[in-house]
Amino acid sequence: MSARVQQPAPNFEATVVTDGFFETVKLEQFQGKWLVLFFYPMDWTFVCPTEILAFNAKLDEFAALNTEVLAVSCDSEYSHLAWANTARQDGGLGPDLKLKLVADKNQKIARDYGVLLEDAGVALRGLFLIDPKGTLRQITINDLPVGRSVEETIRLVKAFQFTDEHGEVCPASWDPETNASTIKTDPKAKLEYFKEQNPDRSSVGRKDPPSPPNGAADGNASKKARVA
Repeated sequence: MSARVQQPAPNFEATVVTDGFFETVKLEQFQGKWLVLFFYPMDWTFVCPTEILAFNAKLDEFAALNTEVLAVSCDSEYSHLAWANTARQDGGLGPDLKLKLVADKNQKIARDYGVLLEDAGVALRGLFLIDPKGTLRQITINDLPVGRSVEETIRLVKAFQFTDEHGEVCPASWDPETNASTIKTDPKAKLEYFKEQNPDRSSVGRKDPPSPPNGAADGNASKKARVA
């Protein structure tokens, strides 16, 4: 099963490291919640800890949006645990990591979601937003060298939640705090947004044509008099 927007997210079951323990995690556990599922290439590397710690720092904000976050790589749960217990100044994730790390040892989850680099055996930086019904709503896949934006992920969660609740659509750069205008999905009603964003400037700054110099005006008057 391939991962496609508007389609059910591929099911998965795997071991997860959470608060120093091993647990089993399944996609079905997240029914009724939003899920951010993001893949990273490998433990003990370079960009990966910066992403994981950035998401970890925002877990409370995600929770307030009824959203869970899972990080997935093709490492074992033992590698995850050792990394989570290593101090950050030594390249680890400790001591207070709360983000759950999924061990995709057989690479099935990465393969099903279309992010597995088969030859290298690692995942690209894929990020998948799954809604409470288990439907994929958004997919982003970065190549290995570039990390992702947690703030943009939060913005996307808020945007999809808004459209689901209100039925209006979110334009480019929509943000509930700084750019909250939305568009009604009706051919006439949509004009309300476009008029707001593009006010009529046809009369703004319009100037009357300049009056001719006095000499020119007098000359024109003399010509008219001679013609008369």
